Amino acid sequence: MDKLVKFFESHQGYARMADMKAAGIHTREIARALSDGAIDKVKPGLYKLTQYKWDSRSTLVDVCHANKAAVICLSSALEFHTLTTLNPSEITVAVPHNTDRFMLRYPPIRVFYFPDTFYTPGIEKINAKAGTIRIYNREKTICDMFRYRNKLGLDLALEALRAYLKLKEANIKKLGEYAAICHVKTVMIPYMKAIAG
Repeated sequence: MDKLVKFFESHQGYARMADMKAAGIHTREIARALSDGAIDKVKPGLYKLTQYKWDSRSTLVDVCHANKAAVICLSSALEFHTLTTLNPSEITVAVPHNTDRFMLRYPPIRVFYFPDTFYTPGIEKINAKAGTIRIYNREKTICDMFRYRNKLGLDLALEALRAYLKLKEANIKKLGEYAAICHVKTVMIPYMKAIAG
């Protein structure tokens, strides 16, 4: 068991089945650790050490580990950037349009399939204690909320826009550029003027 724990610790608390086998860890030992609760299954072939220095952002890292194309988006990105009072019950994640079906046992996720023109711009990589989080920046997140306003609610998009415009570091030019990329400029501009005015 010590060898297994050390292996997980040397890989920031995560390990893939293939890597454990390559390191000489027997599948019986992995199964025992799983049944004892020493490790959790994130998805088939990916595991995490339960007793590790996880922080409040570790579930976001889990999602990013589970799928290398996953980017935290929409309501989960709003919550991360403190642009909403909403506490989402599931993690919203974007993947490229042609990605295979993506599911996790835990944490609960809601997957959005973005075309390349909307998927690529605005991705940031944030280093948390548990690992790297891929997430859209504030400006792209707000514009995506306007893009999905009919599905997720205009009130949530407006709350985020108001919160953003109050920030000292708010960048109207950058927000306008992302609004153009996301094809929501004509929708957003009147709201921006009304809130700022």
